[in-house]
Amino acid sequence: MKFFNELGTLVKENIRDYGMYIALFVIMLTFNFMTNGMFMSSRNISNLLDSAGYIAVLAVGMTLVIVIRHIDLSVGYVAGFLGAIAAILLMRHGVPVYIVIPIILILGIVIGLFNGLLIAQLGIPAFVASLAGMLIFRGALLQVTEGTGTIIVQNASFNALGNGFIPAITLVNDRHLLTLIVGLVGICFYIYGEFKTRHDKLKYSFEVVSPSIFALKLLFVSLIIGYITWILAGYNGISWTVVIVLIVTIIYHFITTKTVLGRQIYAVGSNAEAAHLSGINVKKVTYIVMASMSMLAALSGILYTARLQSATTTAGMLFELDAIAASYVGGVSSAGGVGKVTGAIVGAIVMASLTNGMNLLGVGISYQYMIRGGVLAGAVIFDVLTRKKGK
Repeated sequence: MKFFNELGTLVKENIRDYGMYIALFVIMLTFNFMTNGMFMSSRNISNLLDSAGYIAVLAVGMTLVIVIRHIDLSVGYVAGFLGAIAAILLMRHGVPVYIVIPIILILGIVIGLFNGLLIAQLGIPAFVASLAGMLIFRGALLQVTEGTGTIIVQNASFNALGNGFIPAITLVNDRHLLTLIVGLVGICFYIYGEFKTRHDKLKYSFEVVSPSIFALKLLFVSLIIGYITWILAGYNGISWTVVIVLIVTIIYHFITTKTVLGRQIYAVGSNAEAAHLSGINVKKVTYIVMASMSMLAALSGILYTARLQSATTTAGMLFELDAIAASYVGGVSSAGGVGKVTGAIVGAIVMASLTNGMNLLGVGISYQYMIRGGVLAGAVIFDVLTRKKGK
């Protein structure tokens, strides 16, 4: 009884962190039941994760932007425009992939720094500055694609970023061996990280959960990682899109949780004036976050263009709204100062799962938009209620 009481208290006190995982679990379980197991099939889960990849990358950057109480509406068409530039460099100018990708990422950083200049230096509201950017890059995308043109990308290495998978090595009972190894390594790193975090907290006399709850958490998360990798191993294994998303997540999770810059970002989001008075360069943080956002938009454009194997005039449309939705569903606070990179990834998967599941059930597009809008509204209401409860 004591164990269940402690578990209930833990979930209740951390409902903001655990709520999104519970929602994802319920959504997946419901759709799997309604589609007679089709939803959790290896092929469908692989396609779902790949389709969520470019939005997940955007959601990571958008989470940090919202954390510092700004917004960036330009990221969708920045992604579309830079994806088209990548296609032009590859197909019309014959530039190698290993040169194109750094060029596109650097262009993204430059665009972000310009946004930072407008917001931090000139004091233009982020909504207005990014709205202007959205219109500019929408026009730029139409210009470079010549209004109605589609630029076909015939480059196997580039297209593999959106459609390729890690090498198979060999198969074990029709399962992708390297994917299983990656999953096992991931579980080991997760367990090591959790033990290290617990050890550090105990070292400085911080409160930690009981050993039984800690063991349950390790077992539960390890089973989820193992199950997902087992499913993916049943198709073509882990895609390069998923690998890229994982790398972005690990890097940004480290930055936001283990570095001075990460603490400064959350300090600025909690109270910019107090952060300034404590010696934090608020303008510098704004520059870095906006540059990071546009760089991730560039990466998102690369992934999307590679997935479609072409650059189109509609690329990037509504990407920014999907990223914002994923961020809020993932637990970022509209008041700023609260939000996790891992939450953004889960939020992107939640939104992608809703779309994928409704498509499998044959739900009309009109109802899909209404349901997704309701989920977003529910996430914001949840944020407001949990903040009020915490006061």
